[in-house]
Amino acid sequence: MNRRKTTSRGTSAAMKISHQPPRLLIVHIAVPSWVDICPNLCEALQNFFSIACSLMGPSRMSLFSLYTVQNQHECVLPFVQVRGNFIRLQACISELRMLQVEGCHRPPHALLPLAIEDGLQQFKQYSSHMASSAAQPWTSLEITVLTSRPGKEVVKELEEGLKDINLLSVRRLQVAEVTKGIQERSDSPSPTEEPSNDESSILEADIVLETLDNDVVSMEVFFKAWLHNSETDQENIHLLLTPQSLPPPSRAKDHPICLKCDLQERFLSPSLLPGTADGVSRIDDPKGDISTLYQMASLSSDSPYKLQVVKALKSSGICESLTYGLPFILRPTSCWQLDWDELETNQQHFHALCHCLLKRDWLLLARGEPLIPKHNQSLPACSFYVITPSHSLTLLVKLVATRELMLPGFFPLLSEDPPEDSLKIIESTLDSLDLGLTYNPLHVGSHLYSHLSSAHAKAQGRLYTSCASRGLRKGGQLQTNRVRAAVVPLPVAPAPRRALKMTAASKASSAAFLPSDLEEEEEECPSHT
Repeated sequence: MNRRKTTSRGTSAAMKISHQPPRLLIVHIAVPSWVDICPNLCEALQNFFSIACSLMGPSRMSLFSLYTVQNQHECVLPFVQVRGNFIRLQACISELRMLQVEGCHRPPHALLPLAIEDGLQQFKQYSSHMASSAAQPWTSLEITVLTSRPGKEVVKELEEGLKDINLLSVRRLQVAEVTKGIQERSDSPSPTEEPSNDESSILEADIVLETLDNDVVSMEVFFKAWLHNSETDQENIHLLLTPQSLPPPSRAKDHPICLKCDLQERFLSPSLLPGTADGVSRIDDPKGDISTLYQMASLSSDSPYKLQVVKALKSSGICESLTYGLPFILRPTSCWQLDWDELETNQQHFHALCHCLLKRDWLLLARGEPLIPKHNQSLPACSFYVITPSHSLTLLVKLVATRELMLPGFFPLLSEDPPEDSLKIIESTLDSLDLGLTYNPLHVGSHLYSHLSSAHAKAQGRLYTSCASRGLRKGGQLQTNRVRAAVVPLPVAPAPRRALKMTAASKASSAAFLPSDLEEEEEECPSHT
């Protein structure tokens, strides 16, 4: 993986993206809802990992582990690297899908805390084993409990069962309650939204409770939140509202307005995915990892990247053909290093800015802080951005072209009255189209999931064939290419009905975790852990 060189004085945004916390998913199985939840959950996980395992650039998801809780807690998948491991994750999802035909019973209340405790032990063992080889060892993880039981009951169960457990290595503990009906989900917050301050969000034990609709799209959106940069050590952007061209006495008296913001992607760049139709276009991703505004923010490692507002524009005063690249979202920062008063004031000012811009029908034109390379006396180039308000507590940021980039264009104006015959033909054609009020991307699919899943399967087949051939040439016989990992999973007693199946599964798991005897071959054939 190619990374940009950054100064050693701070941790860049790119490095933060590449060191996202490991994640432990605990699926809480109960009848009769599991029969309805299982197909949606498995399809959502399959779709999510087809994307997560394919993303180029800094890794957005490091380790993943899966537990199930029904009559007992069971480690279905020990901690494994996500990137390049789609085939193994797919096998894990197939294992999960089989649970729907084996019969499920209401699990004892003590099993969820036991699963969390077991997962924590696995994580500590894996981390201690990898500490010597990892550039940045993992010190904390995020745990998500997916359940169809009432979320508040599960939270109380966890609070009681975990009160004597050391949770210092748990960065976030989340309970996602899968709801059943349409009426329930109308009052539930979106999984991508910040939890509110009522009793159904952050409870006494710092357990985050969210509700989740029982459909594939909602679950996909929930899991894709894991791909966001979740670091809160430092705000990403400083938005300077007072123009520098004004004399000092005019700059908002003695207190120039600076809004501290976090940066969030609106969608994934197609250039991060192999084989996509837009993958050859690198206008916004010159090195194929993160787009321009993220590049600037990541290179500005000593302090947050600065956007200096130059002027205000009427919303109708800019042509859409002049904007380019991926849009980004600015939100009020949630940096933990700021005190509560500063966070609250910053959010209030951000809210007021959105309100005023909407009321005045204005946009903002801002200049990005030029990054001056060391030992370079020339004036560095800078970028300009258009900032658009929204009715949510966010601002949309898009790159806008400057004089140096413009090409001449002379376009004839429309005449007032087109030919009558042509007008009738086109109007008739347009009337035959379905008219939608809005565009919802969640209702439009491009078959990307199936394309990526197929590509992973083909790549895995080629890798195994190549490694097997080299094994024949070296040892004179075909050897199995096994996946290496760090530690043997903690023993979990299999259920009577699954004893035969788990015997085979444990052999596969042991082959995956015990050191391989193919040391030389691993140097040539990359591991999928």
